Amino acid sequence: MTQKLKAYARSLRKNSTDAEDSLWYNLRSRRLSGLKFKRQHPIGNYIVDFICLDKKVIVELDGSQHLQQSHYDSERDDWLKNQGFKVLRYHNNEFFESKEEVLEVIALECLGSPSP
Repeated sequence: MTQKLKAYARSLRKNSTDAEDSLWYNLRSRRLSGLKFKRQHPIGNYIVDFICLDKKVIVELDGSQHLQQSHYDSERDDWLKNQGFKVLRYHNNEFFESKEEVLEVIALECLGSPSP
């Protein structure tokens, strides 16, 4: 990992969106089912929004700029999946409209489906 990538990740943490701030509030300090998450974490040549390294689950929050870069996002997700990560991607408005449901899906993906 390059120093430039680390510095960029640091700047992203300082300049997060409202959606990222809100999701981070729910993920930090093991607030979601005791799971440890990191934010704006470098992996390879990429920086992911949120990651639970123990469970290899990545959560991405997308603003409107992602509508124009869907090809890049798809290639990036494919690379991350090939590294063994599960990628969950939500649009900012989807997160705000269904915050509890999104958090539940994140927890289920990290912990596995509950037993019947």
